[in-house]
Amino acid sequence: MNPQQIADLIRQSMPDARVEVRSDDNTHFAALLVAEAFAGLRPLARHQLVYRALGELVGRDIHALSIEAYTPQEWAARGQAGPGRG
Repeated sequence: MNPQQIADLIRQSMPDARVEVRSDDNTHFAALLVAEAFAGLRPLARHQLVYRALGELVGRDIHALSIEAYTPQEWAARGQAGPGRG
């Protein structure tokens, strides 16, 4: 797996999400997501949405995944331009 493949899988499940995935070794990944789907959800529920999008890959092809998940309003409040869309 590479970061682009993981980002694509997340976008399939969350098409309106802004997604950025990084990795130095294609085994350990860091994902930054901004999506309205996270509104009203606690951090654990947000992570579960992402894990569902990746299914059985987590723990196999994806050894470790760090997730930062924000609503657009939370991201804007941080003063961030946001990860690239697409």
